[in-house]
Amino acid sequence: MTAPAPSDLTQLFADLASAFGLSRAAGQCLAVIWRATDTPSAEDLATGLGLSRSNVSVALKELRQAGLVQVSRKPGLRRDFFTADPNPWALLRAGLAERHRREIAPLVDRLTALAHAEDDARLQDLAETAGAAAQWFPG
Repeated sequence: MTAPAPSDLTQLFADLASAFGLSRAAGQCLAVIWRATDTPSAEDLATGLGLSRSNVSVALKELRQAGLVQVSRKPGLRRDFFTADPNPWALLRAGLAERHRREIAPLVDRLTALAHAEDDARLQDLAETAGAAAQWFPG
């Protein structure tokens, strides 16, 4: 049996994932987990999305580290199941916080260090402005 074609939502989440610094596979998994009425396991995700088990495992690790999914258990079963906050604002905040942690904060730190090393008022103003803007991000 072949895996069903990914839904439009799954494709959209895969495309959005890269904007948040995540892999396409992580986006696909998140779409399925977020919309699921019954919490899926890694095996369910691999089968449903047509992805390898190792690809799903790496994607789930990314999503857990980003705070986008949580692991849950079902009584009597030894496998992990995955849930995501159904609140779209919580999902967006977690995605923005991860993007900030991975990409924006290190760049602001580099800019701040350069501003301290240089005697240029404009560069120092830019570093202060970037630092203030970075405070807008959650996390």
